[in-house]
Amino acid sequence: MTLLVVSIIWGSAFVAQRVAGQQGSVYLFNAARYLLAALVVLPLVRRANIASMPKTQYKWMFIAGFFLFAGSALQQAGMVYTTAGNAGFITALYVVLVPFVLFFFWREKPHWMSIVAVVLAGVGAFLLSTGGRFEVQKGDALELIGALFWTFHVIILGKFASKFEAMSFSVGQLFVCGMLNLGVGVFTEPMMSFNWPLAFAIAYTAFFSLGLCYTLQVWAQQHTPPADAALILSLESVFAVLSGWLLLDERLVFIQILGAVLIFIAVVLSQFKEWTSGKIDHDHLVEGR
Repeated sequence: MTLLVVSIIWGSAFVAQRVAGQQGSVYLFNAARYLLAALVVLPLVRRANIASMPKTQYKWMFIAGFFLFAGSALQQAGMVYTTAGNAGFITALYVVLVPFVLFFFWREKPHWMSIVAVVLAGVGAFLLSTGGRFEVQKGDALELIGALFWTFHVIILGKFASKFEAMSFSVGQLFVCGMLNLGVGVFTEPMMSFNWPLAFAIAYTAFFSLGLCYTLQVWAQQHTPPADAALILSLESVFAVLSGWLLLDERLVFIQILGAVLIFIAVVLSQFKEWTSGKIDHDHLVEGR
């Protein structure tokens, strides 16, 4: 039940990001929510863990924070031009991209189910983004590039971040991501004008999507089989579409719905091979929205 709540919040967070995107806010919006999220999670970190952090942890926190910055910046930039539902489903492609990035960079051979999942996801992304016409939308293209950065971020968490204390690492990467967004935003964007919708979007994503859900995920996955957790959290993309429909009146034509269904099937299929073997690692799930 807890992980279902997490997936609902993560999916609905795309609506909050869409609200900010409609106001043209990318880097400064991300800076505000990631830095605020770092402050939210910071009280959960023990002082002893901070004092005893090895030097290599700083290096990997920066690397993870950079990929988190790139993924979140491209995701938010895409939200200026596309819907919350499209962004949610295209972002979910990271799940099927992971095994292929592992193959090309770490020579880990992908399972045949992963190949089928990528084909399904590619067809689904085309239908969702173009509505069946050969015309990829600008925002969807940005989301797709962002999915690649999310892929590298997830792999780094699984291969390197898992060697360090989780909560201090989380705060570190959130802080790095926030500062990089702030640095770029100061030079490329006008200062955000205060308004309640934007303030709500920052607060909702910082306190709930990033701060609360990260904590709930860590606790819930101690009591949930990893494969079950992966499948429940993959529902995030479905809740992104439902939230966009309910709250922003975003509509999808039938062929786009078909594309979304294909992407969701691909996400589930990519996890199925791990479900049967029980090898899914929680670090290979989406971190740091």
